[in-house]
Amino acid sequence: MSKFEWPIMSRSEIVAILAESQIASISEHNLFNPNPEEDHGPLEFAALEQLENPDLHVESARMVKLYNRIKVVLASTECPEKFTLKDLIRPDTGRTEFFLSAILNFGLHRQAKLDFLRPIVDEVNHLEEQQREWEAKHPSCAKFCMQLNAEIEDYNEARERELPLVQDVDAKVKELRLTIAGLNNHQMALRASFRKLKEKTGEMDDKVVHAIERALEEKKSTREVAKNSEKIAMQSYRDKNAIAELYTKVFKKMFKHFGQMQAIQEQDFKALKAKLSDEGVLDKSLEAKLEERQAVTCNQTNYVMSFSELAVLSLKLSLFISVEQLDELRKQLEKERDLKLEDATKDFNNVKLEVESRRRDLEARQKNVEAVVVEAISIKESGAAEVQEFIHKSEEIVKEVHFDGFPS
Repeated sequence: MSKFEWPIMSRSEIVAILAESQIASISEHNLFNPNPEEDHGPLEFAALEQLENPDLHVESARMVKLYNRIKVVLASTECPEKFTLKDLIRPDTGRTEFFLSAILNFGLHRQAKLDFLRPIVDEVNHLEEQQREWEAKHPSCAKFCMQLNAEIEDYNEARERELPLVQDVDAKVKELRLTIAGLNNHQMALRASFRKLKEKTGEMDDKVVHAIERALEEKKSTREVAKNSEKIAMQSYRDKNAIAELYTKVFKKMFKHFGQMQAIQEQDFKALKAKLSDEGVLDKSLEAKLEERQAVTCNQTNYVMSFSELAVLSLKLSLFISVEQLDELRKQLEKERDLKLEDATKDFNNVKLEVESRRRDLEARQKNVEAVVVEAISIKESGAAEVQEFIHKSEEIVKEVHFDGFPS
């Protein structure tokens, strides 16, 4: 039974155990009505002589002495209930039974332990007797055993002397183990940070790769757009140039045709002029004839014109009108030619400006893409340098931990 348990016994059990152990002969009635007037044992008269009036302190001294003894016994049993002086002066039935059960349980527990250890003690005593007999029969062996015991004592003394050094070494070993644990934790933290940096560098590499791919795709698309726009511009320029050349060829042909028409008109004009000169001569001859007949038909000639004069006048008017129409047609053709050349020049300049602006945009985009690529490469190189630096630091820390944890 463990001493930390206090099963409350019945009154009959308490009475039986006290009677069996020859401690006291009481009845259940004494337990039901405990009486404080009991024999408290002999007094120590030498202690009473130290008081001024020992006769007045006889009962109190007995009471205090018994109270202290009971309190010590219950404290050794680690009783959960606290024993007070009231339990001794005015005992209660339940508390008395509880304290008696605790003391008797402790006694029974102690007796059981002693009964369990008694054979072992007897065996040890028997072995000591055998050892003494053996030493008496073999004195040399006994002397050798004494030497061995002396050496053991010397070793024990040396061990006690070296114990402070061993304690110092143990303290240093503990400190080194704590240092190694701290360094291991630091190394684990560095490894975790290294993993994070590695993941970040991987993410940065992915971002750089995606940025480069995106930049290359944009550059490719811009090149294709530029090529297409350049092709479209060149095609439009070629078309407009072909139209301008066509207009030029048409203008040259029309100008040539106009020259030919002008030459024909000049020839016709010369022929008509010659014809007019001939008709002038004829008119002069007719006028001479008319002067002869003027006397007869003077009145009639004043109001009637000859048929040849009317023909000459009508021919002159028709020639003058045709020359003016040709001049107006030539001027109109020249004006149309100038307008078409001006439109073609404007279109060509617009196309040229558009091609130049697109070329500048493409150059600016190419510069931006190159800047992004350069920046991505620099970021990647800096990340790789940081990773290498962390690797070197972790290797140095691992080496330091290795050398500190396992000194030579």
